[in-house]
Amino acid sequence: MFPVAISSTGLFVPPHVITNEELVVAFNAFAEQENAAHAAEIAAGTRQPVPLSSVEFIEKASGIKRRYVMEKDGVLDPRRMRPRFKARPDTEISMMAEIAVAAARQALERAGKTAADVDGVICAAANMQRAYPAMAVEIQTALGIQGFGFDMNVACSSATFGIEMAVNAVKSGAARAVLVVDPEITSAHLAWKDRDCHFIFGDVCTAILVERLDNAPAGAWEVLGTRLLTSFSNAIRNNAGFMSRAEDRDPDDRDQLFYQEGRRVFKEVCPLAAQHMTSHLADLGFTPAQVRRFWLHQANLSMNQLIARKLLGRDATPEEAPVILDEFANTASAGSIIAFHRHSADFRAGDMGVICSFGAGYSIGSVVVRRT
Repeated sequence: MFPVAISSTGLFVPPHVITNEELVVAFNAFAEQENAAHAAEIAAGTRQPVPLSSVEFIEKASGIKRRYVMEKDGVLDPRRMRPRFKARPDTEISMMAEIAVAAARQALERAGKTAADVDGVICAAANMQRAYPAMAVEIQTALGIQGFGFDMNVACSSATFGIEMAVNAVKSGAARAVLVVDPEITSAHLAWKDRDCHFIFGDVCTAILVERLDNAPAGAWEVLGTRLLTSFSNAIRNNAGFMSRAEDRDPDDRDQLFYQEGRRVFKEVCPLAAQHMTSHLADLGFTPAQVRRFWLHQANLSMNQLIARKLLGRDATPEEAPVILDEFANTASAGSIIAFHRHSADFRAGDMGVICSFGAGYSIGSVVVRRT
C-alpha cells in the first residue's frame, strides 16, 4: 500500500454573475405575470398566488449573495426562467467536459504535472449532462490521459466520494495519480420558478489531483483517512431521467427538477454530519479541537454554523470553517472543494484539516488531510 496525497486543486469559474438583486427583479416579474394570468383562480381560492421574493429573504434563508452561471439571460427572462444553452454537435466537446478540462489543467499546472503523470479520471457530479458515453472518458481523452475514466453521482457528496475512489486506486497501486473533476452545471436543474429554492444554486467546476505521496510536490496534503456514509432519504430529490419519456412526463413537472424538504434536511443532516466527522477523527486518534480548519459543503450558512458548533462546542471562526457560499451559492459537490482551494494556502507543515460534504441520499463523505 502506498501513502496518498492531494497534490493540488483547480477551479473553473463561469463567466456570468447573477446577484440577488437581479434574481429578485426577474423572479418577481415572473410571479406578477403568473398571478395576473391566473387571477380568477386565485380570487376563487382554487389556486395559490406565487409569493414574491426579496433580497432579505434570500440572505436570511441561505447566506447567499450571488452566484456564477454559464448563461444568465435565460434565467433572468421572466418568460423563460432557465438557462438558454445552444445544443452542441457530437463533434464538439461537451459543456461539462469543457469546464472540467479547464479545472483539471489548472490542477495539473499547480502540481507541476502533465497528463502523462495521470492514469485515471473520475467525473463526480450531482447531475451528468448525458447518460453515455461517460463524461469522464471524454474529459480523459481531451486531456490526453492514457488510462481509464468513469462517472459517479452521489449528489452533493460526489467530490468526497470520488476522492475516496481515487485514494483507493492510488493506495493499491492501480494508478499513480487520478484526477477527480466536479463539473456542476446546477443552473440547468434548479427550479428558478420556485420561490423557496430559486436562489440556491450556482455553476462551477473543481478538480483534485490525487497521487502517491512520494510523487507529490512539497506542500502537498497527505490523506490520513477517508470515510463515506449513506442512508436513504427522499428529503432531497430530482426524478428526471431516461424513464421520464416512457412515463409521458412533462419536463416542466415540478419533480423533474431539484426539490427538497429544507427544514427536514436541516434537522436530520446537521447532527449526522457532525457525528460522522467526530467519529472519523476519533478512529484516526484525533479530536475536532486538533483540526485547524473544516472545509464544509456549502449549502446553507446556518447548517454550516450549526455543524461547526456541534463539532467544536462553540461557534467556529471564519478561519476554522470558511464560507464561500455567499459568492458561489450552493455548487453541489464542488462547494467543499472550492473552500479548500480558496482557504488552504496559509497552512503550515503538520497542520490538519477536514474536507466534508453532505447532501441527497443522504450521503456524507469526509477526507482528513495533513500538510506536508
